[in-house]
Amino acid sequence: MKAVPLILLCALLPACRTNESPEAQVNDLEITTSIKSKLASDVGLSSVPNIAVNSTNGVVTLSGQVSSATDKSKAESIAKSVPKVVRVINNLQVAATPSASVAPRKTERAGVSLPFVRCLLLAKS
Repeated sequence: MKAVPLILLCALLPACRTNESPEAQVNDLEITTSIKSKLASDVGLSSVPNIAVNSTNGVVTLSGQVSSATDKSKAESIAKSVPKVVRVINNLQVAATPSASVAPRKTERAGVSLPFVRCLLLAKS
């Protein structure tokens, strides 16, 4: 029975380790917060809720979806402008714009396909 707490402790112990000092963790938190607030205050970035910001040892990773290549570039510029940022990895994806759909033919709107109509016309003749 004494082995259970020991096994549990050994399983949870690796989760407590980090490769960052407490000071570096605070710096990364400040970097992430600063980037998120600058993105939110930039009126042109309407896709801010879709952008995830992660910072480790001053290396910032941007991920998620934005509506245009301009927004992707703007987000990267904002991240690079924040003090203590060492490098920015921009993994943002530009969302595909929905293409205009072709309107169905009148016969297809009624649930009748064009081949079916042709078949009916041939049957009448």
